[in-house]
Amino acid sequence: MTRTAVVTGGGTGIGRAIAEELVARGLDVVITGRREDVLEQAADEIGARAVAFDAADPEAVDAAREHLPERVDVLVNNAGGLVGGDDLKRQWLAMYEANVVTAVLVTTALQPRLAENARVVTIGSIAGRRGGGSYGAAKAAVEAWTAELAFKLGGRGITANVVAPGFIEDTEFFGGDMSEQRRSTLVAQTANGRAGTPADVAATVAFLTSPEAGHITGQVVAVNGGAHLGR
Repeated sequence: MTRTAVVTGGGTGIGRAIAEELVARGLDVVITGRREDVLEQAADEIGARAVAFDAADPEAVDAAREHLPERVDVLVNNAGGLVGGDDLKRQWLAMYEANVVTAVLVTTALQPRLAENARVVTIGSIAGRRGGGSYGAAKAAVEAWTAELAFKLGGRGITANVVAPGFIEDTEFFGGDMSEQRRSTLVAQTANGRAGTPADVAATVAFLTSPEAGHITGQVVAVNGGAHLGR
């Protein structure tokens, strides 16, 4: 039986790279996101299916379920990023909503459809361990939620992990206007002397969502070139 995957925020950057890698490994992949035109183009190019909805909106998530697979072997919660607000309170709430609530809503909605021995991976960030204001706090919350999720789903052989990237080039998150000085500073923090790529993250996610990764759960796997050491 072909394994089925749902990748939120799958139209660009890391999410698209993950979806493309899973397709290449033979999975039937659905990508989601808010921008239908971006999703449709990405889906056509990588051989996936697109379902557009706002993962931070409970009603939109509920309405989208009829278009999502009845059986889910792999769920990758990639939706999120840097968002703003009109004031300090709204900024923090918006960041939490975009990076934590999206994962919670989609995972909860699809939980009854998760197959035995399914895999759940949520994208965190190096900022969850190193700081980073409201964004870092939200990504730290993702780690705490995932730790609980691992025990909640573990009895069915389902794993739940976080993949936490560091500096990853060629993504909307870091944008195209980064100064060379800033880039050099970030690269200098790594042990291997290079920036990460979406493919680096995708390969890690692909392993964690594979049948062979059944005894890895509740973990935070860093993909940062050594810029922050897990201990």
